Amino acid sequence: MGKKSFVKDYMTKNVIYVSPDTETERVIEIMKESRHNSYPVVENDKLVGMVTAFDVVSKEWADKVSGIMSTNLVVANQNLSINDASRVMFRKGISRMPVVDSNGSLVGLITNTDMVRSHIERSTPNKVEYFKKTMEQLYGIKTTLKHMPVDTDKLRPTQDKVYADELEGRAYELEKGLAEPAIVVKTGDRWILVDGHHRAVASVQKGYKTIDSYVVDLGQDIRLGMEKTADKAGIKTFDDIEIIDYDKHPLIALTESMQDQEAKGDNK
Repeated sequence: MGKKSFVKDYMTKNVIYVSPDTETERVIEIMKESRHNSYPVVENDKLVGMVTAFDVVSKEWADKVSGIMSTNLVVANQNLSINDASRVMFRKGISRMPVVDSNGSLVGLITNTDMVRSHIERSTPNKVEYFKKTMEQLYGIKTTLKHMPVDTDKLRPTQDKVYADELEGRAYELEKGLAEPAIVVKTGDRWILVDGHHRAVASVQKGYKTIDSYVVDLGQDIRLGMEKTADKAGIKTFDDIEIIDYDKHPLIALTESMQDQEAKGDNK
């Protein structure tokens, strides 16, 4: 469904940052000059905190950043997908997320504005039509497209995991009648779910017997590459899909836990 985008493709690399010893008065000046309201705090090339305008006005005054900065941060690896980054930022209620490498060094910053830019750049006028044409070119066939409900127990998923917080969002959309249709390929007598796994899992959890879908009918039995991949991953039914909570996402960390790991390493 198009090229996947990552944090490294959209993050700001030349990041303005301060140190724990930076005077708070200076931070206020920087905020006025740059019109940004939060800055990473770096010491010895490592990200150690963030200082925000909220810290300045809401916490007891301290002369230096070290006295007001937040140290328990949500940080991202630059290989995190843009979709995952936008979800975690929305869930955690943050507008700017530091990006660090495996050593905990600051390599960039991803913002809500970057997210909007990435979604605009990646959106296609009609991804169903785009997918239909891709199938026709790939297999040298003519397909038909129908908009119809598909029985959830007929669907073969092709994705091995979904995210708990997005499931909540899709469940709400289903209840309100706002959910986009899923994209399904009918090949032979098989119904392969291509796009809309969160919607489908939410539908199953709610006991819905069908899911609104765009069905691309190949008109013949062609074994798709995504079926083979799903076979290798052991994904045959919705019960085989793992539901992931973001707090356990491998490319997102809390600086506190990173510091704990460093401390353990130092004590060895």
